Amino acid sequence: MKVAVIAFNDISPFHLSVPCLVFGKDRRVGDSPWFDLVVCAGEDGVLITNAGFAIHCDHGLDQLAGADIVIVPSWRDVAEPPPDALVEALKAAHARGALVVGLCLGAFVLAHAGLLCGKRATTHWAWAAHLARDFPRIEVDPKVLYVEAEQILTSAGVAAGLDCCIHIVRRTYGREVANALARQLLVSPHRDGGQAQFISQPVPQGAGDHRLGLLMDWLRANLDQPLSIDQVATKLAMSRRSFTRHFKQLTGSTFGSWLTNERIKAVQLQLETTHHSIETIAYSCGFGTSLSLRQHFSSIVGVSPTTYRKAYHQ
Repeated sequence: MKVAVIAFNDISPFHLSVPCLVFGKDRRVGDSPWFDLVVCAGEDGVLITNAGFAIHCDHGLDQLAGADIVIVPSWRDVAEPPPDALVEALKAAHARGALVVGLCLGAFVLAHAGLLCGKRATTHWAWAAHLARDFPRIEVDPKVLYVEAEQILTSAGVAAGLDCCIHIVRRTYGREVANALARQLLVSPHRDGGQAQFISQPVPQGAGDHRLGLLMDWLRANLDQPLSIDQVATKLAMSRRSFTRHFKQLTGSTFGSWLTNERIKAVQLQLETTHHSIETIAYSCGFGTSLSLRQHFSSIVGVSPTTYRKAYHQ
């Protein structure tokens, strides 16, 4: 599978390095295939990074014609439209079915190409309002790490680009390969795209938060149980209101949304690694009925459990 990454003048070396780190080195597991990476110059002339050193690219935008995945790793200025040649190359790539990815401010490039019209997308939270203002036909979600919609992927800033790239590995070669890659890179195996970009208190800071962390581990081990917010608040000897406030501070999410996402992750794992029926999975993951599971799964993941299993079962 060929991955084309676009380099441009004044690019951030970090943003360019993220897809190169993930896709550039052969990290195959067993007999699994891997990606073929090519870095392409998105404009003519010598490309100077914003760190002051130059980048030499042996390839140009013509390489996008044969790429399965095209990645714009950022953009130098949200107020500057990208070159026409880059816009046309991205349009052509998407039209023939390539996955087109805009990491961080790369979403602005995809927006200028018209690829995000009518779609949900994200970018760095600090520039999300700017994207929504300049492109009102885009449904901008400033709270999430990455969004996938109709062969388009956009991500939040900095480290979220790495999460997005690992997601691509996961959707292409499965959970086992993505997890092995994450272990090599010393990062989390899978952060949901719906996870909050910015949490005011991202890690436990005191005894109360430590208790919540232990509770979350307990919840993950008991997803088959009917877990109500009053039940778990009582378990911590907290009022419902106090628990809700502390949980939101720690996770950036409501208890209900967090629990549903954890159940969906458990469902995904079973769909990928077992032959259990949808009914059995629904019961073991706390959805109760297959209908409830299908409704929640399709709403969050974007496809049915059956379609997901066909795509990702190992």
